[in-house]
Amino acid sequence: MSDVRHVLVLPDRDAAEEVAEALGQRFALDEEPRLVRDALAGEDDAEDAQWLVVLRDEDERLDPAELDGFAAEWDGWCEEP
Repeated sequence: MSDVRHVLVLPDRDAAEEVAEALGQRFALDEEPRLVRDALAGEDDAEDAQWLVVLRDEDERLDPAELDGFAAEWDGWCEEP
C-alpha cells in the first residue's frame, strides 16, 4: 500500500463542494474527500482563496489525467502527486 494523495484545486468553496459530491458518483472512493481552504500567500480575504479537494488513493486506482479533466469541468485542475 502507498500513501498516494490527489489534490484537486478549485476556484471557490462552492465548486469544491460540488466536486467532492460528484467524485463519489463518478469514481469508487474508499473514503470521503477532504476539503481544505488554501489562502494565497499574504491574503486573508476569502475571495482570494482556492479550495483543495484531497483524495487518498492507497491502491493507486485513480488516474491523475482523468481527475484533471474532471476538475476542469469546474475550472480546476489536479496537482501532480
